[in-house]
Amino acid sequence: MKLRKITSLLCALAMTATLLTSGAFTVSADASDGSVVVTMPTTSEPESGFDPSYGWGAGEHVHEPLIQSTLVRTNKELGIENDLATEYSCSEDGLTWTVKIRDDVKFTDGEPLTAEDVAFTYNTCRDNSSVNDFTMLKEAVAVDDTTVEFHMNEAYSIWPYTMAIVGIVPEHAYDENYGQNPIGSGRYIMKQWDKGQQVIFEANPDYYGETPKIQKLTVLFMEEDAALAAAMSGTADVAHTAASYSDQEIEGYSLLNVETVDNRGFNLPCTEPEDKDGVTHGNSFTADVNVRRAINLAIDREEMIDHVLNGYGTIAYSVCDKMPWYNEEAVTEYDLDAARKLMDEAGWTEGEDGIREKDGEKAAFTLMFSNGDSVRQALAEDTANQLKELGVEVTTEGVGWDTAYDRAQSDALVWGWGAHSPMELYNIYHTMKDTGSAEYSPYANETVDKYMDEALQSSDLEASYDLWKKAQWDGTTGITQEGDIPWIWLCNIDHLYFVRDGLKVADQKLHPHGHGWSIVNNIDEWEWE
Repeated sequence: MKLRKITSLLCALAMTATLLTSGAFTVSADASDGSVVVTMPTTSEPESGFDPSYGWGAGEHVHEPLIQSTLVRTNKELGIENDLATEYSCSEDGLTWTVKIRDDVKFTDGEPLTAEDVAFTYNTCRDNSSVNDFTMLKEAVAVDDTTVEFHMNEAYSIWPYTMAIVGIVPEHAYDENYGQNPIGSGRYIMKQWDKGQQVIFEANPDYYGETPKIQKLTVLFMEEDAALAAAMSGTADVAHTAASYSDQEIEGYSLLNVETVDNRGFNLPCTEPEDKDGVTHGNSFTADVNVRRAINLAIDREEMIDHVLNGYGTIAYSVCDKMPWYNEEAVTEYDLDAARKLMDEAGWTEGEDGIREKDGEKAAFTLMFSNGDSVRQALAEDTANQLKELGVEVTTEGVGWDTAYDRAQSDALVWGWGAHSPMELYNIYHTMKDTGSAEYSPYANETVDKYMDEALQSSDLEASYDLWKKAQWDGTTGITQEGDIPWIWLCNIDHLYFVRDGLKVADQKLHPHGHGWSIVNNIDEWEWE
């Protein structure tokens, strides 16, 4: 393993040197002119360009869109504060949101930004978004130049979290090629995009907010080995890395770890097996709630974080740890003895080979991980090793995403989640219409659904948090240890970066899932010392 890592690193160093020599990258890492060079995974490059309608800022890897302004934004506590908006309110029935915006904002082509542009942006996202769900939006209407109304098909209390990631585009300059040459009103202007290699941003001199401290940002799209090589060669000021490289010492750099809600966990199908359109839904072993509870207690997450992540992570108790809507009742301590007792009480007795049995069935299940993801594979293997102590046999298997979604209806799969919105909770646990089950793994609880539905129907965002908490556990039922426990959460993975000495990276808010654009959300606040 160590030899492969060294060989891979040498290849990456050679490749990076070749790219620099050939001029493939236009890099200027110069503190004197306020420039910063940052590496990101190749998956961070937006395939459809820098267009909010196609995921820029609002995709799986949620971030602030840099080029465009948003109506509001999240602060370090993940509360909502104004950006373009000067105020906003919601009607008592939750069906109309009214937003007042600034009157002093211009796009980088000199045209004023008005409520017409806001309405146009949201209606375009409603009609064309290939990433986010806008089905709750009936229509956005510009009442006057500085007032926009959002008329909803249904109440949606967490609408401000959507407003925090949708960048406003200019109606007069928007067409099918917008994502390739975006015009915005945000902190930065996109100056150059060499697809597959890099994108360069420069500070917007007419930005309505505080002048950005960093005047130029160059983003290099690289795999982890190449990013490490870029730091070792002095090419990058900030290079993303993984826990497996965290013990590397690079002269002139230090390791920055950022806490996240980028969690890893696995589903446990909660129903007995049945065939639905040729796909098996349910699992006879994990359908036993005491089995799921025992598994949750039998995993030593601290050991897992130390062993797999070199200590760079935090225990995950839910999909929304540390968020305003997180229910602390989700906390579960490692207790192997209690786990064994649960298995005993449920009738799963230890066989001659150490694996438990019940009515002729082995205490066994398959735990899948996505091919090529070394961290998910290591977490799966560690889970399998730990559950042997419980008398449960876990078979790990690498799979492609082309089959993983269907397979997860009957087998466990290591997933990655984490977003700055309660909708993550909803999308994982809420029963889908016309199916009677949650989307990603067989599970249903009418009471849990009811709390989440009521939370969305609230006209007060902060008041809705208590309902999201009750969906997790209300003292009687929910999705935590004493409830249905349909998912087992393992850890929140720290995002790691090698940072050049002398560069002060501004304090980061919790990063969501995805080791990409979140690091530069506040690039305008960074500075060279």
